[in-house]
Amino acid sequence: MSVSKETVIERLKTVNGPDFTGNIVDLGLVSEIFIADSKVFFSITVPAARAQEMEPLRAAAERVVKEIPGVANAVVALTAEKKGGGMEAPVRPRPAPQAAPQRPAPQQRPAPQAPASHSHGKRGVPGIDAIIAVASGKGGVGKSTTAVNLALGLAANGLSVGVLDADIYGPSMPRLLNIHGRPQTVDGKVLRPMQNYGLRVMSIGFLVDEETPMIWRGPMVMSALTQMLREVEWGPLDVLVVDMPPGTGDAQLTMAQQVPLAGAVIVSTPQDLALIDARKGLNMFKKVDVPVLGIVENMSYFLAPDTGKRYDIFGHGGARREAERLGVTFLGEVPLEMGIRESSDAGSPVVVAKPEGAEAKIYRDIASKVWERVLEERGASEAAVPSIVFE
Repeated sequence: MSVSKETVIERLKTVNGPDFTGNIVDLGLVSEIFIADSKVFFSITVPAARAQEMEPLRAAAERVVKEIPGVANAVVALTAEKKGGGMEAPVRPRPAPQAAPQRPAPQQRPAPQAPASHSHGKRGVPGIDAIIAVASGKGGVGKSTTAVNLALGLAANGLSVGVLDADIYGPSMPRLLNIHGRPQTVDGKVLRPMQNYGLRVMSIGFLVDEETPMIWRGPMVMSALTQMLREVEWGPLDVLVVDMPPGTGDAQLTMAQQVPLAGAVIVSTPQDLALIDARKGLNMFKKVDVPVLGIVENMSYFLAPDTGKRYDIFGHGGARREAERLGVTFLGEVPLEMGIRESSDAGSPVVVAKPEGAEAKIYRDIASKVWERVLEERGASEAAVPSIVFE
């Protein structure tokens, strides 16, 4: 039995607003509503100063929606607007949400218990031994291409590998890995990752059409990321590579603070402007105590296919010098090469398209260095934990 957005809106009108004034729909507190596979996904905006006391309101909205025939689950988040955002004064009515085409949302259920992680205060993900973030301070530096070839390089080196596409607004993995279709569920509870080239993959791009714009607010983005990380049958995996969104916003910071990352790989091009943004990403991870595994210089140089002459289009060596200056590992240089771009666009990344080629070897070497750094950081972390001996 399908569930309509109109039915959800009508049921939410039975939930009183703050201080029992009106209802949450007529007060304009309900965000856009998304429905996928009988699961309902939305958020409720409440005054920031009263966010904690509004949990019963959130629970009431979740309960009434779950009671609708045909609803398998409801995911309801509170959005607490910051001071100055217009929520300090008494709540004023604003237009109620209107019916719109349904958009898919990931599955929601209580996250399973996970084993203790190496990072204090961060809950590990069952079946995953290590999680690596691939990040950049800005877009357009080839981060996703680097992430997918790094993952394939790790797999080529004998590890079991998964990829989480954490870029909600611009998912790339479905195209890069030539994966189509929708993920299936395991007993209707957790998602089974999609697979190709030996990788297990999850992306919001599997749940929405490629040309559908995502207009979710921050809490909805974080709920989706949490579900794709913790409600997917990943394991057993040696390593999960997370293709992070570009920049240093809420999604990146929350992932760094809540997920037990084994470390982060920073991707940059050689020129100064890109390096300025790369520093921001690197400093963000340092501030939240996530080890920086190293820096990759992407689009490092160009070799003309007809003459073999080398051109440093974006300069050269900037990332290496930055790594030396900051005292982090320089992982390697990846050339600006037409074959990398063509194979990526075709959904057959260069590590699998030309496994014996020079570019594939570069990525495999980078993967080896990354894994060595993971093991080094793990050893340092375990050595730092004191042991208690009873005599």
